[in-house]
Amino acid sequence: MNISIDDAIFSVNEQFKIGLIHYSKITVDESPQMIKGRIQLYQENLFLELQEVPVTERAGIKEWRQLWKAFGADPNRYRHSAESLMRRIAKQQYLTPFHTAVDLNNFFSLQYEIPIGIYDLDNIRKSIEIHIGNASTGYEGLNGRYNSLENIVHSKDASSPFGSPFVDSKRTAVTEETSNALQIFYLRPSMDSKEALELLSSAGKMFTQISGGEYEVHLLTAANKSIHF
Repeated sequence: MNISIDDAIFSVNEQFKIGLIHYSKITVDESPQMIKGRIQLYQENLFLELQEVPVTERAGIKEWRQLWKAFGADPNRYRHSAESLMRRIAKQQYLTPFHTAVDLNNFFSLQYEIPIGIYDLDNIRKSIEIHIGNASTGYEGLNGRYNSLENIVHSKDASSPFGSPFVDSKRTAVTEETSNALQIFYLRPSMDSKEALELLSSAGKMFTQISGGEYEVHLLTAANKSIHF
């Protein structure tokens, strides 16, 4: 599979980076109690922190809000997924366990303060391209409604758009039948490549410790706009 990023994105921010983790032979199931407990404790500690530092002042959240504006979208109307998750925690609306893939994806997003999506690779057709959406870009999302992706970065395959830092589509959602997955990290542009690769490797290691299988990491940047695996 080939994954590439459109040049237009770098005209907005030349430091823009996308992290990728390709998982194979994984098992998606109910999260073990150890992970449920760890995520719950993390949320409780984060809630206390958010009483001192508002969500929009967290470094990663703030940087992605600024990026949202740079692309032309309204961060107050269309909040990126990491901010939405964190706002729930600030209200003590803690996340309910779903399954290993979603639970870990949400945990990484809160921990790193960035939007992250995870997708069933067997439901993705041919190559993937990452673009900025226009007025006609959108899909039915996991939130149960049609979502416009105008001026929002998104990923698409040969069929249609399927993922974004805003909300993901139903078509490529990971289920307990998934064995091959792709995780897309919408990294902070200010993060250097070495730190980004370390972050991806740490996340991939934790994910496969829980879900089994194998992983490989990749980084898309202005100097490396496409990868193949």
